[in-house]
Amino acid sequence: MLREDHNPLDVDAVVIEDDTYSVLSADPEFHEPTEHPLRIWTAAHEAVPAPPGTVAVRSGEPLKLLAVVHDLAEDPTWKEEWVASALLEIFEQADRLEIRSLALPVLGAVHGRLPVERFVLLLRQALDRSDRPTLASLCLIADAESRSELARLLESDGEAKTSGTAL
Repeated sequence: MLREDHNPLDVDAVVIEDDTYSVLSADPEFHEPTEHPLRIWTAAHEAVPAPPGTVAVRSGEPLKLLAVVHDLAEDPTWKEEWVASALLEIFEQADRLEIRSLALPVLGAVHGRLPVERFVLLLRQALDRSDRPTLASLCLIADAESRSELARLLESDGEAKTSGTAL
């Protein structure tokens, strides 16, 4: 079922499209540092990038799943196989963490140019490969331009396959 009235913040977890050094998910507000500048520099110098295609879990309400689908040193910054891998891991994490409702943007299209139809194909493949016994609700988040295309693609296989999917 596709729903326009669903509040994407009324979920157990939200997926955020991210990059290997979490630049894309960083807080845009400036906060006065509390640590010594040398500690900050050391931490930045020793930072290890997250592998593309992985998912990092961050606490909060709702829980945040950072899907690493970009490497800002690459051109383009995203790859379809990274999105596919992240989708599989998202559903594995959802099962492990017993997440019942999840908000998921069109990965690869938030900060990249992955076509919506390719995302839907990758999403269907990931859903087919995952057990997802605890996941009861999946809210897909898309901009206005992608929303109608996403709805058309999801409805093209019939209402039975999209049951429980909110848009």
